[in-house]
Amino acid sequence: MTSPGSKGQADAKAPSEGLPVMEIFATLQGEGYHTGKPAVFVRLAGCDLACHWCDVKESWNAGCWPEKPLAEIMDEIEAFRIPAVVVTGGEPLMNDLNDLTIALKSKGYDTFLETSGSYPMTGIWDWICLSPKEQQPPLQDNLALAHELKVVVQAPADLHWAEKHAALVSPGCKCFLQPEWSVWKEVTPLITDYILRNPRWMLSLQSHKYIGIP
Repeated sequence: MTSPGSKGQADAKAPSEGLPVMEIFATLQGEGYHTGKPAVFVRLAGCDLACHWCDVKESWNAGCWPEKPLAEIMDEIEAFRIPAVVVTGGEPLMNDLNDLTIALKSKGYDTFLETSGSYPMTGIWDWICLSPKEQQPPLQDNLALAHELKVVVQAPADLHWAEKHAALVSPGCKCFLQPEWSVWKEVTPLITDYILRNPRWMLSLQSHKYIGIP
């Protein structure tokens, strides 16, 4: 398990009695190393990266989503009776995630984080998937903590961006290239050829979009 970091470009949100939850739902993980595994997703609101290809732009403004008490969050998670929880966003590390993950671990949950890595690490995690964004690159400390590096590719230059960050993660980190959905037909052959020549990388597809699940 991974413990919180301490440094970064900006301070994470101070601990509070709740978190700005946009939605909590159960589904199969659609991308990366854990594709196909069932999990409860907790999507937190708030993000300052403004990726133009973001699937959930409605999550950007945390003010649109009132904070939900931790006890209520846990009740919703436990109702699904699934032993893994993925905390995603938005950018979840804009919030202090220590209390949430302590509560989850006390109940025996596996904890997974999906983050750009651009804010200091908080929380106790069994798996950290870091997807770096150029407009606000990840913190060095977070790269060292990542179990999975997932780089979205929409143009050939993104492969250079991917290699830059692959050089900064731990040797055991799983490295994935994922075609950006709107141009997947154009870039998937590029990615496939690149992986065949650079076998450290693996292909990640947004399988949930193909089969029509959240």
